[in-house]
Amino acid sequence: MAQASPTNSANTERAELEIVLDALARNPRLANLLRYLADRYLQGRSAEITEYNIATEVFGRSKTSFDGSTDSIARVEAHRLRKWLKDYYEKQGRDHAIRISVPHRSYIPEFNRRTGIAQADAGSESRAVETNESEDLSSVAATSTRAAQGVTQIETADTTLVDQPSLRNRTLIYSVVAISLLILLSFGAVRFLSRMGAVSSDATRNAPHSNENQSAMPANPVHVPLRLLAGYDGSPRVDSAGDYWESDRYFMGGTASRRPDGPVVKTSDPMLYDYWRANDFSYNIPLAPGPYELHLFFVASPQDDPKSSFFNVSVNGQMLLKAFNIGFDALGSNVADERVFKDIHPDKDGVLHLKFFQDRSAPTLNALEILPGLPHRQLPVRLIMQQVAFKDHAGNIWHPDNYFQNGMISDPPRKVEGTPDPGLYSQERYGHFAYSIPVDTRGTYTLVLHFAELYWVPNASDSVGAGSRVFRIYCNGSTLLDNFDILKEDGSLHAVTKTFNHLRPSPEGKLELTFEPIVNYATVSAIEVIDESE
Repeated sequence: MAQASPTNSANTERAELEIVLDALARNPRLANLLRYLADRYLQGRSAEITEYNIATEVFGRSKTSFDGSTDSIARVEAHRLRKWLKDYYEKQGRDHAIRISVPHRSYIPEFNRRTGIAQADAGSESRAVETNESEDLSSVAATSTRAAQGVTQIETADTTLVDQPSLRNRTLIYSVVAISLLILLSFGAVRFLSRMGAVSSDATRNAPHSNENQSAMPANPVHVPLRLLAGYDGSPRVDSAGDYWESDRYFMGGTASRRPDGPVVKTSDPMLYDYWRANDFSYNIPLAPGPYELHLFFVASPQDDPKSSFFNVSVNGQMLLKAFNIGFDALGSNVADERVFKDIHPDKDGVLHLKFFQDRSAPTLNALEILPGLPHRQLPVRLIMQQVAFKDHAGNIWHPDNYFQNGMISDPPRKVEGTPDPGLYSQERYGHFAYSIPVDTRGTYTLVLHFAELYWVPNASDSVGAGSRVFRIYCNGSTLLDNFDILKEDGSLHAVTKTFNHLRPSPEGKLELTFEPIVNYATVSAIEVIDESE
């Protein structure tokens, strides 16, 4: 089949866009958003697709006062558009050759061509195979089809045979075909079962000793990721990454209230801390068997007495946090505190039982998040020092900047070389700043820091060289880099990475990174944390 030219491809994508926009005619708000996103994508202007531009150019927000940390208009409408497109292609547009989508945590649209569908001779569709076992069975089915076609050809090749068939010959042919099919099916079944036995044996050897092996399947397991705002009973809210947070549910006991007003630091999503559930309470969340990752979000109030603010948290009857003090953990009041726990499983009844109960004082919780987990490993943490998420060439999603204190994000983006992902390095956080990245206390971690010199760039009027920017980096008090000079490493506008292995978190479950200037400001463009556990 001839490959479509870029022009033809653009024409078909534009045609699909117009069809979808016509279907969106009754929803001009989403139609305007989709046209804006698609037009810039198709014109090769994807760099202009930012939260700021969407808010100001599509939804009329002020260009001088728009603040994405408090105004989520772009994230909310993008979420609505994603949902509409998904529903549209499941129903009205299910047969379209091209499907438009807006990937999660991104505003840049994708035009995906349908693949894996072939037309049979009779015009029916068959699904593309996905596993080796399916290929074996498909091979058997194909052999059966060819054998049946062979019988038809024998019967129709000569009109004499068709008009005056020989019963003995026909019986012999069908017998040969049947025996061949039986042998093929038996071979396929033996091969399939032997593979399944090997997989089952490996799974048994590698299965973690946890509740996963004994958990029942609950009647109505929740869909994960599950994100709940404790004590909140309003409409769903959207965070800086475009993730959906629901009102409180699955709880028993406690009291719900709005947290006293006050800014919260070390978070890009202060709305997670607007409400809380307090006093003794529990959550009983039905989950399908398997490993999960649990995130708990807390903030201490200035009214709390740090000397007596201790409470406990248990999971399925086992202590998770004992004599927990939010202010001590976060190093102050009005400081966002996130605790992460890997290898979380539902109990034997298929329900995750979380209990928050008093030690010296009543417990509080601001939000909780349950993610599909990895056995024995925390999910990677990937942060980009920008206000919107980024998808790299390997398909990894980098979360917008978070967990920071102090510093500024540079603007506008710069073009960086020496990497397959120049967008990862196009901006930076600079100044004298810190990151407090939450991790499970039981692991050791690999830290990858991504840099590019974006400011000190040589031009015709001056000379820029080594020594223009020098800084040091600490992790939990230990020096990672001293007298670090990006220009000396690889010049300006060029990607530089530094990797550090076997880092242990603080007792509070944090990798505390400090970026300290020596000459001019410190800088970083992206941060990656990988659990080293097996």
